[in-house]
Amino acid sequence: LPDMVFTANAGLVYGSRAILSNFRYNERQGEAEHFQRWFEKHGYSVEMLPTKHAFEGEGDALFVGDHLFVGYRFRTDVHAHRLIGEMLGLQVLSLHLVDAYFYHLDTCFCSLGPDVAAYYPPAFDAYAQQVLKANIPRLLEVSEEDARRFAANAVVVGKNVIINAGCDAFQRTLEAEGFRVYAVNLSQFLLAGGSAKCLVLHLPARSDKGENSHANSRI
Repeated sequence: LPDMVFTANAGLVYGSRAILSNFRYNERQGEAEHFQRWFEKHGYSVEMLPTKHAFEGEGDALFVGDHLFVGYRFRTDVHAHRLIGEMLGLQVLSLHLVDAYFYHLDTCFCSLGPDVAAYYPPAFDAYAQQVLKANIPRLLEVSEEDARRFAANAVVVGKNVIINAGCDAFQRTLEAEGFRVYAVNLSQFLLAGGSAKCLVLHLPARSDKGENSHANSRI
């Protein structure tokens, strides 16, 4: 299962709950049972969407503060959004992706903190851009050159950010915002359509209520 290295697509973790992915394509569907076993072994309550609704986990579902943004079109069905919201008791903000190069939300959008994120605007339709601007106080734009090197597909831990090497403009933007940037050569993963964030699934600290604690995440 060569694409299993892209662990972000295992599911969406919320406290002690894990909504397992329904992979759209046959080549990845065999991963689900292995991710399910891992979650169960580590004490997570695994929940599943109806198989007719494609959903590819944290590749398309990302928190910014308490807002849950979920992308759709290429890998996740928009019909899954309502079900995820009902399961978790959260409002889901749907974002329509329009460029097949940016097939997952995490390829063109990066949460940098509770009120700040980075994004590549042309990857979204006009309404999705409005949704982002209305719900995130500070949005940093990624250039086309850096976006196509998956600059937004970054791993963020506090004020530390891991990005693909060669995204120089985005690195300067982050450093100006007070982040410490680690540029890593991830060119081999880019060949398979992923970068730093695709390799990572966030495991938020669990609270007694089963809710996420975004201030204290494990990876």
